[in-house]
Amino acid sequence: MGTGRAAPRTRRVGRVRRAPRERVVAAPGRDRALPASTDGEGVFVVLNRSAGTSVVRSDPANVLRERLPQAELHFLEPGEDPAAVVADALARPAAPRIVGVCGGDGSVAAVAHVARRAGVPLLVVPGGTFNHFARTAGVASADDAVDALQAGEGVRADVAELVFGETEPITVMNAASVGVYPDVIALREQLRPRLGKWLAGIIAAERVLRRTDPVAVVIEGRRAEVWALFVGVGRNDRGIHAPLQRRELDDGVLDVRVLHRGSRTGAIAALAFGQRTAAVLRRLRLVPERVEAFRTTDLTVDVRPRNGQPPGFVHDGEIALEAPAAASADLSAPGYRTRIRVVPGAVDVYRPATHPPAR
Repeated sequence: MGTGRAAPRTRRVGRVRRAPRERVVAAPGRDRALPASTDGEGVFVVLNRSAGTSVVRSDPANVLRERLPQAELHFLEPGEDPAAVVADALARPAAPRIVGVCGGDGSVAAVAHVARRAGVPLLVVPGGTFNHFARTAGVASADDAVDALQAGEGVRADVAELVFGETEPITVMNAASVGVYPDVIALREQLRPRLGKWLAGIIAAERVLRRTDPVAVVIEGRRAEVWALFVGVGRNDRGIHAPLQRRELDDGVLDVRVLHRGSRTGAIAALAFGQRTAAVLRRLRLVPERVEAFRTTDLTVDVRPRNGQPPGFVHDGEIALEAPAAASADLSAPGYRTRIRVVPGAVDVYRPATHPPAR
């Protein structure tokens, strides 16, 4: 286990100039006072170095070591489960009072699950490729996260719980989806090291859609054939096919988008590009209009087999295959049943106050 306890620092002459920070506007949510830690005392952070890279972002580990010298930092080994590491730390006689995670959305969701069950606040340090949840919260950098921790500033955020059959719930921070999207994500990640994210996404979507049929689902008793079904936590922008970037942290709803069966070319355009590009393609009528949208607090979906196998589910960028396969045995009809419900105010998260107190 690594540790963030640093050697005594030499005194610096003059003011330290930090690199300009990315400006991120936090989603609405009532500011909330949380326990503060000025030097990292009582803070345990897991860091997933394999989550993603950025050429413009400072190394989060260096920021945490310098600004939180008393924090305990644990660098994940390959195959190590961040949720299990945090659970072990919380089971100690002298348990941390604040847990943190530096990684992508999948790592954040895993640690958030443990934090909310233990009733401890969560420090989110962006360290992944997309950092959807951190961006929604208004945390663009490790310095933003540390500023909020040292000032004791935060917000109470909604999450969703995803259940396959009779399995234990999975905490979802941004979105979950079923259909061809899990296949696109899996292939895109294989191609991305050679081709980059944008080109890999196009090729992955084209290859998957060319050889794959739509998925049959039953949404609250209504049968449909879909390329993809997305469920976002909190309201997302209108006119997009895949809700990933929350606009709200505490509005208590699920934002559902259903990309119904239609043109393969249109489906490729919808699934291959980011949200901004997809919006432009929609205005040019290159993205299908058959995107159904509605909001709810609880959704039950039966997923039918495709080519004899239960389609996988993606949640916060993580692909679930084993849970859907196990859940398929619990349903009398072929396939499996999944339920997702919003959990209002489930976890306290550090973020800089949107309305700092007057001084």
